[in-house]
Amino acid sequence: MGMTDPIADMLTRIRNGSHAGKKWVDIPASRLKKELARILAEEHFIVNFRFVEDEKQGEIRVFLKYDNNEKPMIKGIQRVSTPGLRKYSSSKELPRILNGLGVAIISTSSGVLTDRDARNKGVGGEVICRIW
Repeated sequence: MGMTDPIADMLTRIRNGSHAGKKWVDIPASRLKKELARILAEEHFIVNFRFVEDEKQGEIRVFLKYDNNEKPMIKGIQRVSTPGLRKYSSSKELPRILNGLGVAIISTSSGVLTDRDARNKGVGGEVICRIW
């Protein structure tokens, strides 16, 4: 597949790492991926993340989170907008994930926001992914 879609790659690493019960996964860094990690942490889908320097672009180390039964906190994580097919939503049409139990991450003119924050701010944008 290559890195034609670095965001899909990030989501896949998180999904696979969670299923494998890993403590963390490392992901090549970018500004957008840092923002995605920040929201995952704020929404308690991951424990935390940190930037790790390397010779290249640096990596984001995402610390995965599990419940008391060692089940991943992330049940599902799905790419919505892709480089080949961009998906945009107005603030009125923003997706609701599992009646608000899940989160859609939206890239807006006011930064990268959850669907809830974008709705509250009345901004739409590109629907990056959904997590539940």
